[in-house]
Amino acid sequence: MYLRVVHVIVFLLVLVGAGRAQVATEPCQSAVPTGNNTFSQPANASNGTGDGDAISWRAMPSNIWHDQKNVYWDCPRHMFRTGQWIPAAAFLGLTAALIGTDQYVSPHFSGTTNFHGFDNVLSGTNTTIIIAAVPTATYLTGLITKNAYAQRTALWTGEAIADSEIAVEVLKLATRRLRPDAGAPYGNFANTWLDSPTVSDGGFPSGHTVAAFSVATVMSRRYGRNHRWVPFVAYGAATAIGFSRVTLSAHNVSDVFVGATIGYAISRFIVLGRYSPN
Repeated sequence: MYLRVVHVIVFLLVLVGAGRAQVATEPCQSAVPTGNNTFSQPANASNGTGDGDAISWRAMPSNIWHDQKNVYWDCPRHMFRTGQWIPAAAFLGLTAALIGTDQYVSPHFSGTTNFHGFDNVLSGTNTTIIIAAVPTATYLTGLITKNAYAQRTALWTGEAIADSEIAVEVLKLATRRLRPDAGAPYGNFANTWLDSPTVSDGGFPSGHTVAAFSVATVMSRRYGRNHRWVPFVAYGAATAIGFSRVTLSAHNVSDVFVGATIGYAISRFIVLGRYSPN
């Protein structure tokens, strides 16, 4: 049991470091450390005045590669050096509290049909389509209207989803938490770490929630300043998707909370931290 908890805490600490390091005096905006303990931007990054050529179909693989090194190495080192422990401790403490209450909350959703209509609308398949439709529609609209900003927004969204989902798969591999609906007759809700037979069936964190908050974060940062309603709609939809994962008994509340945090932190600080969003 203790080994399982250590796995979770260590990886969550790394991800929190990736996010919180972005607000430090020395920004952690790329995967290339320089000799003076600051961080230079990748070769295809913008000059800070806009997106420039920081994103394109050709640049995306390189960006994602740099992002992974940034998440798992550069930013955690930066967090340790700057001592940003309070936000990390708060996040870990809340995650631990939610994990402790999962065994009491999850059975309630497993044994009720009150959310049947809601679950039909936001099923796993439907939410996947909704999440994918946003960047797809944005990109096609940009092509039709010859709006380069919209096209780049869609590509940033794709990069954010890719980065976040890679983190999800790594964390699922490390934790292999059994999903609430995986046990009989009404699921297993306590001490289910390392019990999932396969990585793809792991429940911690929620991949749908990660993707939803990745999309919401990019769209909000790109359009929210000029259109104040965008963050409300984007994060509201992402929250509804996350909640549906609980009502469907596909995930515990802690799975959704960590997924939302990962999606936001990586998208906001790693992906969009490379350039000025406006």
